[in-house]
Amino acid sequence: MSNQLSDRINSVTPSATLEMAAKARELRASGKDIIGLSLGEPDFDIPDYIKAAAIQAVNDGYNSYTPVDGYVELKNAIIAKFKRDNVLSYQAPQIVVSTGAKQSLYNVAQVILNKGDEVILPCPYWVSYSDIVKLADGVPVEVPTTLENDFKMTAEQLEAAITPKTRMLWYSSPCNPSGSIYSKEELRSLADVLQKHPQIIVVSDEIYEHINYGVTAHASMAEFEDMYDRTVTVNGVAKAFAMTGWRIGYIGAPAYIARACNKLQGQVTSGANCIAQRAVITALEESPDRIKYMVDEFKERRKLILDLLKDIDGFKCNEPEGAFYVYPDVTAYFGKTLNGSKINNASDFSMYLLEHANVATVTGDAFGNGNCIRISYAASEKEIREAIARIKEVVS
Repeated sequence: MSNQLSDRINSVTPSATLEMAAKARELRASGKDIIGLSLGEPDFDIPDYIKAAAIQAVNDGYNSYTPVDGYVELKNAIIAKFKRDNVLSYQAPQIVVSTGAKQSLYNVAQVILNKGDEVILPCPYWVSYSDIVKLADGVPVEVPTTLENDFKMTAEQLEAAITPKTRMLWYSSPCNPSGSIYSKEELRSLADVLQKHPQIIVVSDEIYEHINYGVTAHASMAEFEDMYDRTVTVNGVAKAFAMTGWRIGYIGAPAYIARACNKLQGQVTSGANCIAQRAVITALEESPDRIKYMVDEFKERRKLILDLLKDIDGFKCNEPEGAFYVYPDVTAYFGKTLNGSKINNASDFSMYLLEHANVATVTGDAFGNGNCIRISYAASEKEIREAIARIKEVVS
C-alpha cells in the first residue's frame, strides 16, 4: 500500500531553522566542527531563582493534569506582567497558557481562519507563520519590506495588501529574523489603516519584548483603545528567560478568542506542563531587571558581529534594535561561483556556508525574504569570532 498522507501535511514545508539545526547535528556526529548560528536559542543557563521554583514544585507534589488554559496563579502572574510591562489590562478569561508561543499562534489561526481567508505577513516573518496559516486553510499574503526601511511595513503597504478576504495581520516586534522594532507611532499608523477594515484581527507576537537595546521603546498594538478588542498579544518565556525547552507561551486576547483557543486546546494537548507552569509564575513575578544581564551580553555580541561583518565585502546589514539576530543582504553573491559552487539564491549561500565554512545559518527564503540570511548571535564571543572568520575566508 502506498503512503497516503493528507494534502494538508503535504502542503507544509519543514521548519527551516529546525532542519538546518538537524543537518548541523548530523555533520557534528560525522566528526565535523560545526558552529551553529541557526537556532533562535539563548546560550545562557536558566536563572537560579527559576530553577529553584521548579524544584520546589516537584517537592510540593505538582504532578497532575493542569487546567487547559493554565493555573490560576500563572494567569494572575501573566495579567500582572501585562499591566506592569505593557500597560494592558486583561482578565483571567482572556488569558490562555499553551505549550509554547508556537502553539498559541497555531490555536489562534485555527479558531479564526476559514478556508481562503487571507493573512497579511510583513516580510521577513518568523518561519512558521506562513505554514501555520496554511494549516488553518488560510492564505498567506506576503508584503515585502526593505533593509533601507529597517524591514518594517508601512501604512501604505498595509493598505495596498488588504482585500475583502483579509482576516488577519501577523507581525513580531522585536522581529525574528530582522531584530526590527515597530515604534508606537509606527503601530499607530498601521492602526489607522486597520480602522477602515474592522474585520481584521491583529496578532502581535512579542516573544522578544525584553531583548531590546534601548533605541525604540517596546509598544503593543493592544495599547490603543480602538485596537484592544481586535488584537491578540502573544508572548512566552523561551527567549528572554532562556527557557526554550520548558515550552510555555500565552496569549492575552478578546475573551471570545481566548474561549475558542481553550476549547481547541482541550481537544489537542490540554494543559501545559505542570512544573514548567509553576516555574514561570516565579519568572514573571520577578522584575525584568533580573534578566538584564543577558540582554546586556547580547548587546555586546551584536556590536561584535556587526563590526566583524563590516569587513566582509558583499554583506549588507542594518542594525537590529532587538532580538539576537543579524539579517544581512547577501545578493552580492548571487550568480557567482565560489569554490566550484554556483550561488543562485540565499538557500544556496546558506548551504555553501555550512559545507565550506562549517557554519550553520538560515536562508532568508524561509522568512519570506530571499535576499538575506539569518545569523544568530546567541553564541559565545569565541564562536562568533571563529564563525565570521570562517565565513570571510570562504567568500573571499
